[in-house]
Amino acid sequence: MSIGHHAGNKDRPTVVSPETMYAAIQRLGIVPFFENIVPGYSIEELTPPRFWFDGDGAALGPWDWKIECVRSGDIAYGKFLLGGKAAFATVEWYRELLNWRRSLPKYQPTADGARILAYLEENGSIGIKEVRGLLGVKKSAADAAISRLQLQCRVVTGDIVRVYRGEDLHYNGWQTSSFCTPEALFDAGGAPGPAGFPFAPAVSLQVDHSPETSYERLVAHLRSLVPDVTDNQLKKLLH
Repeated sequence: MSIGHHAGNKDRPTVVSPETMYAAIQRLGIVPFFENIVPGYSIEELTPPRFWFDGDGAALGPWDWKIECVRSGDIAYGKFLLGGKAAFATVEWYRELLNWRRSLPKYQPTADGARILAYLEENGSIGIKEVRGLLGVKKSAADAAISRLQLQCRVVTGDIVRVYRGEDLHYNGWQTSSFCTPEALFDAGGAPGPAGFPFAPAVSLQVDHSPETSYERLVAHLRSLVPDVTDNQLKKLLH
């Protein structure tokens, strides 16, 4: 059963623009970017095929629209679902995931992760090139280190910049990302997002309940979105 099926197709969000993508994320609370083990539960599957990224710049769709969503200041984007796959979450649900993940031994930072976090504490944001220099590693290892921190809910995408190439400065979907802590993204707040997006106030990531309660809330929320989701699917989504 896919999103919106139990309530009728009229309730299923449809993504056709940056604004409708933002609205879909706000409505769902937490959602993977790409098609996955839960049918219908992704931004990709909520996007009509004609709007999906085609690779040649003719249609960039959510691949490009995610930039406005990240810059809104009240949506987390990073590799934090399905064992490290791209996903979006509102503050309300990201802080529940953060509260649970950070309590578990397997989600504690490695030595390299701690060095990146120390850099972020001092500098605010970091790109993959800076990660490579900081750790003295190749790009693949730098990507892996940032991905681990995203899964641990210690780092999110802070900004995405479009890359324009060639003499005509053509944009066909190439982008570069920088990363920051969730606290830096959400607790700062107070800055206007892209045109057409609401003002994002500063918010706290603190909750007043246990990590176990956060996990129970996440499970209940996902079941409300996709009533037929199985225990195995939930485990793969959240662990």
